[in-house]
Amino acid sequence: MAEKSKRMPAARSKHVPQNHRTIDRVTRILEEVVYNPGMTFVELVRALGAAKSSVHGFISGLLAKGWLYEENYRFYLGPAVFSLTLASGHIRAGLVTHADLVALQEETGVAVFLGVKAGDHLIYIAEAGSDQVTGFAAQSNIRRKLLATAGGKALIAALPDLERGTFLRRQRTAEAELVDRYLEEYDKIRKTRIATNFRLRDTQFAIATTVHNQSGEAVAAITLVGPTPKLQPRAKKLGQLLLKHVDSWSQRSIKAREPI
Repeated sequence: MAEKSKRMPAARSKHVPQNHRTIDRVTRILEEVVYNPGMTFVELVRALGAAKSSVHGFISGLLAKGWLYEENYRFYLGPAVFSLTLASGHIRAGLVTHADLVALQEETGVAVFLGVKAGDHLIYIAEAGSDQVTGFAAQSNIRRKLLATAGGKALIAALPDLERGTFLRRQRTAEAELVDRYLEEYDKIRKTRIATNFRLRDTQFAIATTVHNQSGEAVAAITLVGPTPKLQPRAKKLGQLLLKHVDSWSQRSIKAREPI
């Protein structure tokens, strides 16, 4: 009995959590990217004060599992983060459920996509009713430039003035045409709460608005997508239906819900 006791690990205190070096560094990387989206590898190494080889290993693992994604040698939160927080209910994306998306799809008769902002991109994290063309396009390119999507335009319009101005100035060098087009549409988006966009050589038309939590913060975008000839003539009516559904979601009490 004494021998068995010697082999047993010491009991861990239930009241005093212990730091773990690996966990500390992984969470530090995620926290740095949350507050400084677009950080480079060198900046992350400097922030962590760790060896380049160690940081490279952590980042590679996070990239492989979708917790981070890399673009132009800069790092942003990956879709895994947003999917997990949405499923837990903590993102408070208007407390949207899969049933909500299906109900909206059935009333409008067009595909519905739920997306969240990740760095300078919109990431689709759920959908209902997409056809083969629309669904394939979304699944093969879940990460889209905010300025090139209806949902992204709606989310940009909902940003605080200072943050929106900073974002647009940062984009102007590489995306001057998209920025100019957005500025032409901005007043209408703010007035109607609806943003639109054409895709695939204007064959696809999208209508979007933002989803708010009970504090009024825009936490996601809902987009209706379909063939231009079918959607564009119905744009006004579809916009009204979209706002009706989204506004009803944001009035719910905050509580955990089922995953999408």
